[in-house]
Amino acid sequence: MPPTVILIRHTQVLMLRIQDYALHDPLITEEGVEQCGKLRESLKERLNGIPESDIAIVVSPMRRTIQTALYSLDFLIEKKVPITADAAWQETTSKPCDIGSPIPELTKEYPMIDFSPVDPVYPDKLTPAGAKYFPFKSALLARGRACVRSLYRRPEKYVIVVSHSGFLRTSVSGWWFFNGDYRIFDFADGNGADVEDDWADGPVPRLVQWEATLSGGLGWSWTDPVPLGEGLLEEGEQLPPKA
Repeated sequence: MPPTVILIRHTQVLMLRIQDYALHDPLITEEGVEQCGKLRESLKERLNGIPESDIAIVVSPMRRTIQTALYSLDFLIEKKVPITADAAWQETTSKPCDIGSPIPELTKEYPMIDFSPVDPVYPDKLTPAGAKYFPFKSALLARGRACVRSLYRRPEKYVIVVSHSGFLRTSVSGWWFFNGDYRIFDFADGNGADVEDDWADGPVPRLVQWEATLSGGLGWSWTDPVPLGEGLLEEGEQLPPKA
């Protein structure tokens, strides 16, 4: 049976507070750390009684998502719940703030995280080698579909993913996420029969959100759904200039 999925947006990050998207792979702010505390308490209550062996944590290999996971999910990490990084969950754009840091550097900074699954091309998202991470609609939607399929195949009963607002909204779930908020989903059918449109790259299991998190698990997020792909650049559209 596929897992229950908890999708989390990282907490407040410096580039959003000061509106400087030229910052490379920025950290969360003091307010972001405070938001992690509220997120931690909410998740600790929701996951109370669930064996740690039934849980896994997946994190985008960017500093803001890593920090959010370490501050808000420490109660699980301390009990040896595995935490792995996956480049598929990185943010959508090619702005400096959304370009990650080299994995050898991150491995030294965050030894408690397993970076071995990270695609060796990371953080490239602009050359042919990094084509699957291109900041264009077709690549982003394909990446989102791959993420959903990957979640569906997980053996754990609960998978917690710490990712980014843009990617979660436009490419995975079709819902808004406020800083540090989360949403919980089950798959529509345990045997995989209930799927979205059968894309050229294969069928996509359908995520169904819990009613309890329609405004976010912390009640901070908008309740209006968003069509997948809305606002994403089409292939060939001009990218924003580099800062």
